[in-house]
Amino acid sequence: MTSETEKKEFELTGKHVLAIMVTAFSIIIGVNVFMAYSAIGTFPGLETKNSYVSSQKFDAQKAAQLGLGWNVSAHIEGAQLVLDIKDTSGQPVEVASLYGLFGRATHVKEDQEPEFVQNPDGTYVAQVGTLGAGNWNLRLNAVAQNGTSFQQRIPIYVK
Repeated sequence: MTSETEKKEFELTGKHVLAIMVTAFSIIIGVNVFMAYSAIGTFPGLETKNSYVSSQKFDAQKAAQLGLGWNVSAHIEGAQLVLDIKDTSGQPVEVASLYGLFGRATHVKEDQEPEFVQNPDGTYVAQVGTLGAGNWNLRLNAVAQNGTSFQQRIPIYVK
């Protein structure tokens, strides 16, 4: 004896399979579009406008930079970025000009251009404010007194 209150057996039809497939692919495509949008929105951009031209000068610039014999390091003290440039004898170096771009490696939202001032002890300091924890980069461009260009990316970890 069967009653109308008994459960009917579920029948999988073509409409159900279509709905499952459309839902699954919609989720996959939606996640891919979101990830692509996020990747494009956080990409900092090009390092150089023409890599071929830059590569032609690389060896000469590298040799000149190594010839300076500078040892460069940077760290954070409170709200200050401290940059230490020393020569081969361990003496502080006075540069002709100094430019830095300080920010995260993954995006440009927090980038800042610190204004360095040389302390009497030979270190250079700049106010950078309160920083979030994680990896930061200082992209340093300095010019020596003799006109030699010095470029270096200095990773800094903030606790």
